[in-house]
Amino acid sequence: MRLAKHLAHAGVASRRGTEVLIRDGRVSIDGKTVVDPARDVDGSERIAVDDELLTPLTGKRVVYAVHKPAGVVSTAHDTHGRPTVVGLVDSDHRLYPVGRLDADSTGLILLTDDGDLAHKLTHPSFEVPKTYRVKVRELPVSEGSLRRMREGLNLEDGRTAPAQVRQAKPGILEITIHEGRKHQVKRMCEAIGHPVVTLTRIAIGPLRLGDLAVGGVRRLSAAEVQRLRDAAGPD
Repeated sequence: MRLAKHLAHAGVASRRGTEVLIRDGRVSIDGKTVVDPARDVDGSERIAVDDELLTPLTGKRVVYAVHKPAGVVSTAHDTHGRPTVVGLVDSDHRLYPVGRLDADSTGLILLTDDGDLAHKLTHPSFEVPKTYRVKVRELPVSEGSLRRMREGLNLEDGRTAPAQVRQAKPGILEITIHEGRKHQVKRMCEAIGHPVVTLTRIAIGPLRLGDLAVGGVRRLSAAEVQRLRDAAGPD
């Protein structure tokens, strides 16, 4: 098995995240630093991440829904000492966030030790939709501007795919995308002349934030996890 995939299965990070860890020289095998994510391993090796020996979890994986507050960063650890989403959950499992929300954004984020699920929910090829409720400046937003977002916008990194957009009330938009480019929703709103004031993610695939309080946490049921897998489709 590829080293990156092995680490993801062990709950270290998503598959993409483990590749970054490896290339940054933070992973060692039998005491020697490895920088090739494609290195083959069979599980018998002594693998360490940041000098901490890997102890793969056994048993059932877990997924938590978290209502991320503003000011909390979407990482497992923060070098600047800021509060993290992982710190909101009391669990014996080694959790990491699925995807990202900016520090000033709020809403639904998932924490898990299931690398395969995290990969499916975040990789653009699986096209799992994410829905955001956004408050913008310069309201109301014209129907022409909404149509531009629905049809696709030209951003500096290319044209966006068509989005689902509706104006819930003047200046409050609900936007569903499945690309996941960095700061995409904020940049889309900026492109139509309506900078974002606040942004809250309210859904990931079929899972909605609902009435989960800010800072609240709940473990997903097996049925909810399966619906998330189904939303990503087959491998």
